[in-house]
Amino acid sequence: MKSFRSSFSVWLVAFFTLAVAFNAHALTPQEESNKETVLAFYEAAINKKDVDVALSFIGPRYVQHNPRAQDGIEGLKSFINGYLKKANPQLKAVVKRVVVQGDLVVLHVRSESEPGALGTAIVDIFRLENGKIVEHWDVMQPIPEKMAHGNSMF
Repeated sequence: MKSFRSSFSVWLVAFFTLAVAFNAHALTPQEESNKETVLAFYEAAINKKDVDVALSFIGPRYVQHNPRAQDGIEGLKSFINGYLKKANPQLKAVVKRVVVQGDLVVLHVRSESEPGALGTAIVDIFRLENGKIVEHWDVMQPIPEKMAHGNSMF
């Protein structure tokens, strides 16, 4: 488990270093639109748990890569109505960073299952086509009480 965390930490640092380098340019109008779409989707789906609004940001197909979530639009509906709305109604997510490159939008997020919880550090990756979200990946790591260094995960 320790080597997984070390590998994950190294990957995360490398990813954000590259992402910042690639994102050093000003966003194109399409990239800015993609960013706003993903942020609006995230607020509707995760924080407000509003399926109808969340689905307005999804394309005609939705490919899911999270191994715990079902694929497709029906899988997304089930995730919001079940996992979020029923099982985790207090869950709130705060977006700490946004990285955009072409049709990809990456969010670095702090998620808390309830107020005061240590929470989870999440990197969500979305791919868009024609201004709609069509694909999603994520990696998650519990936030520990004590870190081996004095840095924050955010």
